[in-house]
Amino acid sequence: MAKILVAYYSRTGSTAKMAELVAEGARSTGAEVTLKPLSEVSAADLKQYDGLIFGSPTYYGGMAAEMKQLLDESVEFHGQLEGKIGGAFTSSGNIGGGNETTLLDILHAFLIHGMIVQGTAHGDHYGPVAIGGPDRRSSPQCEALGKRVGELAKKLFG
Repeated sequence: MAKILVAYYSRTGSTAKMAELVAEGARSTGAEVTLKPLSEVSAADLKQYDGLIFGSPTYYGGMAAEMKQLLDESVEFHGQLEGKIGGAFTSSGNIGGGNETTLLDILHAFLIHGMIVQGTAHGDHYGPVAIGGPDRRSSPQCEALGKRVGELAKKLFG
């Protein structure tokens, strides 16, 4: 059974709500899903999962400092995350707040680790974006991300 970690940083609760929807989507594929706030995740923990889906609010067009710190610490395990699946999601205060750059920041780190990142031709191409909290547009995008990562993990890791 594929093991997926959905880790998030959230001050207002918006990103946490998105994380719950992402986890729900991944669980629907039969994957074993762990949902944790970033404060409960260490860089060493990342090695035990087949898929990593990270969520962060958008701050000045980038991820939260707490998420950047975890990714910086993960350099200790460079090469050991190769072949795992990655995904990202973000929440923002407005539509032009740097949402895509935040997603790409997270995905760049995953790609440097040698991870597999699957985009989508439908909806939010790089990962779900919510303006404020998840709404009727972004909620299905969150579930779809979890499902996409879960299905790919199932194919690759059983």
